[in-house]
Amino acid sequence: MQLDPQGMAPEDLSHAGSIVDKAIEYMAQQNIASISIASALLGGALGMMARSMDDRSIIGVLRSALMSVENGELAAMRNPPPPQA
Repeated sequence: MQLDPQGMAPEDLSHAGSIVDKAIEYMAQQNIASISIASALLGGALGMMARSMDDRSIIGVLRSALMSVENGELAAMRNPPPPQA
């Protein structure tokens, strides 16, 4: 796994994200409740982190996610700007 030119994210992150997006889309089409989809994905992510990271690193990831919520970054996803003409 190589870091991107800015040294921030693995080069395969976009690919993994696309796969997860497709899985979410599929589950939504199967009429699985949003909370169930989110809970399953979070549980899977925590399991993956537990198998590949130490506790301090997991805490860092979770703190980063919490800061995104607190900074309003996720609220923007709920209320996207209107399309420009």
